[in-house]
Amino acid sequence: MIVDYPFGSYLVCMFLPIGYIIMTAGFQNECCDERRVSANIGLVFSAIYAVFIFLVYFAQMTSVRQETLTEQAIRLLDYQRGGLLFNYDLLGYGMMALSTFFVGLSIKANSNADKWLKNLLMIHGFFFIGCFFMPMTGVFTSMADSESGKGGTIALLIWCIYFLPIGVLAYKHFTNKT
Repeated sequence: MIVDYPFGSYLVCMFLPIGYIIMTAGFQNECCDERRVSANIGLVFSAIYAVFIFLVYFAQMTSVRQETLTEQAIRLLDYQRGGLLFNYDLLGYGMMALSTFFVGLSIKANSNADKWLKNLLMIHGFFFIGCFFMPMTGVFTSMADSESGKGGTIALLIWCIYFLPIGVLAYKHFTNKT
């Protein structure tokens, strides 16, 4: 977002699902039996998220970047134009949102930091609604077609700012367990 280097951005995005699955598996592993179903559901949704994200960004780094495509193919496949793969990306992040909701349900918060983590994860789960339904409305396609084209970047920045404390609190959560 800061530097106009899509290949690097896409490459970084391929590492996010790996870290997220590891984090989710950690929460699933430590949860108590009465919350195991929620943790398992969160882990399954994290895997679905990973599949979508890997498909989207691998396509951007290979087919879109390396091949001469027709205008119609570019319209569908180029993430930056709000096409099919952008919609799959949103669906993937919607699956991540569902995952965070269920992981949040599985956490037994014993500290203030864990309470914040649990609440942030569960609130993040509501991002699913936008990620699932907004692509059906064409909102993002019209944003990509507009001259400014900054709506998606602003949305992504807001998501990053929101998710940053989740990463910090999860790190703190797991380092306190050792």
